[in-house]
Amino acid sequence: MFGSDIVGRPLAEVDTPALVIDADAMERNIARMAEFFAGRHAGLRPHSKTHKSPVIAQKQLDAGAVGITCAKLGEAEALVEGGIRDILIANQIIGRQKIARLVGLARHADIAVAVDDPENAHQISDAAVAAGSSVRVLVEVNVGMDRCGVEPGAPALRLAEQIAQLPGLHFFGIQSYEGHLVMFKGHQAREERVREAIAPVIETRQLIESAGIPVTVITGGGTGTFDITSRIDGFDEIQAGSYVFMDASYGEVEGPGAVFEPALYLWSTIVSRPTAERAVADIGLKTATSDHGFPVLADFRDSTTISLSEEHAKLRLEGEARELRSGDKVRFQPGHVCTTVNLHDRYVVVRNDVVEAVWPVAGRGRSQ
Repeated sequence: MFGSDIVGRPLAEVDTPALVIDADAMERNIARMAEFFAGRHAGLRPHSKTHKSPVIAQKQLDAGAVGITCAKLGEAEALVEGGIRDILIANQIIGRQKIARLVGLARHADIAVAVDDPENAHQISDAAVAAGSSVRVLVEVNVGMDRCGVEPGAPALRLAEQIAQLPGLHFFGIQSYEGHLVMFKGHQAREERVREAIAPVIETRQLIESAGIPVTVITGGGTGTFDITSRIDGFDEIQAGSYVFMDASYGEVEGPGAVFEPALYLWSTIVSRPTAERAVADIGLKTATSDHGFPVLADFRDSTTISLSEEHAKLRLEGEARELRSGDKVRFQPGHVCTTVNLHDRYVVVRNDVVEAVWPVAGRGRSQ
């Protein structure tokens, strides 16, 4: 366990495994994204599913973000508890219990939610009226990810017309997330695919507005497409999240990989050196995820993480890494920051390799 007792100590004294934020690098990433959006029509609504922290969300707002995105109702509650007030839940909220929480939360913050089913819209409307609150509602439109969302065109218009007539709801616009394209290789090819996918959404906006229903925003986008979707006429908000920390997988994507820098890593100890080529570190599947690839040794890029078990990372060492000994501490860059963060209770925040703060991962496990 560690808490405020480690503040002011060198990082070298922090026990492992630990999830560490390089505060300077994180703040540079926030500033770079804010600078990109300064003066643009599209605004930045960062996705907090990456960091799950009201402290970091407030830093993004202070830098100019128009609001915050989250994935789950529980995450929205954690943000409100931390003082964040303008929140988009980029998901459907289904079921009596969750809807009751949603409309109750809307009495304390400005909440928006995605809807792709008229029955769900009616349920939120009834609950909002009973609670004396109001909820902003976005029609989610499928742009090829084939996850949630109605189809563009007439289906989206019909749902928007129904929402616009329901008490307790404020029709806010359209959500369309091109998540299947955010890591598409090659910036030019990725831009072509994104523009092709988004074109029906822009046409849908025009269709809805022609019916006399104002569309305040089209919102979507991610770290891999922030500099593409934000330049599409008619697109208003970008929900990029991973940029704040970056990870090994996004580091390989042309565009964001050249703009943003790694700001989050796993602090780990080498616990075994069985052979000259093999080492074992004390991170594993309970502290790191492998859905976007294994974590990468940050200071020894020519070495390879070859497997993760529950509590061990097995490494194939090359070059200078072969000088590592049991007890040495090393940094790993996560393969996927969003899922890795969700395994941890707290961040160790360092600046110039000295611990500056310990922050809770407030939204960790808030999946309901």
